[in-house]
Amino acid sequence: MAAISASQVKELRERTGLGMMECKKALTEAGGDIELAIENLRKSSGLKAAKKADRTAAEGAVVTRVAADGSYGVMVEINSETDFVARDDNFKAFADKIVDALFESKSDDVAALMGGDMEDVRQQLVQKIGENISVRRAVLVEAGEGNRVGAYVHGGRIGVLTVLQGASDEAAKDVAMHVAAINPAVARPEHMAQEQLDKEKAIILAQPDMAGKPENIAEKMVQGRLKKYLAENSLTEQPFVKNPDQSVAEFVKAAGGEVIGFTRYEVGEGIEKEEVDFAKEVMEQAKRS
Repeated sequence: MAAISASQVKELRERTGLGMMECKKALTEAGGDIELAIENLRKSSGLKAAKKADRTAAEGAVVTRVAADGSYGVMVEINSETDFVARDDNFKAFADKIVDALFESKSDDVAALMGGDMEDVRQQLVQKIGENISVRRAVLVEAGEGNRVGAYVHGGRIGVLTVLQGASDEAAKDVAMHVAAINPAVARPEHMAQEQLDKEKAIILAQPDMAGKPENIAEKMVQGRLKKYLAENSLTEQPFVKNPDQSVAEFVKAAGGEVIGFTRYEVGEGIEKEEVDFAKEVMEQAKRS
C-alpha cells in the first residue's frame, strides 16, 4: 500500500475540517482514496458532529432583515470554522432560516430559537458540511415612533443597523454604510461612557508635553484633546465617508433627519481564534512516530 502523503492529509483536512490524525487514519483505511475517505467519514457523521462542539468557529456571516416600513430590524451573526464554509450555499440557506425566524417572531432570543427544531437543522448542517456551526448572537432593533431602521451588510462579514429620525431609507442605509467602514465607538458624543472618558483623560495627562503645565493650562489642553477624541469616535461628528466635507450629522440633517443610534456586528470580533501551523504540526507528529 502506498504511503499517505502530507499533501493528501492536508487536502482532506481542508475539505472536512477534521484533525490531522483522524484524516491520516481515514486515508489509510481508504487506501489513499480521498473521496472514499470522505464517504467513510460521512457514514459516521453523527459522532463527528458531536465532537465538533469545542472547535473554534470564528468565521461566518452577518445577516439582516428590516421591515418594509422601517419599524424594526433584526441582525444575526452565524459562525463557521472556515471562510470557505461561510460561502457555501447550505450555510447561507441556514443563515437565512435563522434570521427569518427571528424576524418573523420579532425576537433576538437565540437560546430560545436554538432550543427548538432549529437545533436539529443546525446539527444536520454540521454533519453535512463537517464543521462546527453556531448561532452566536442576534439583536432586535425597534425604531420607535417617527424613526426608521436602516441596514447595510459589507461582504457578508460586517453588518449594521441604524436608527434615524425623520430620514429616508436611503439616508439610513448610507449612514449604516459609514458605520461599517469607519466603526465609530458611539452614535453621539454624549453617549460615550464616563469610564472611557476618564481613561482617555488619564492617557492625555500622562503624555510628555503635559509635564510641568500649570493646572489651568493642563485642564484646557485636556478638554481640547477630549473634544477631538469625541469627534473622532462619535458617528455624528465624523466626516461622512461619501462626502468628507460634511459631518454625518450634517448629512442626515440635510436629508431631513437626525441620528438616533446604531448597532454594528463584525464576524468573529472578540473570539480568540486558534491559529494552526500545519507544517509545525506535521513535524511534531513525525518526531513522536
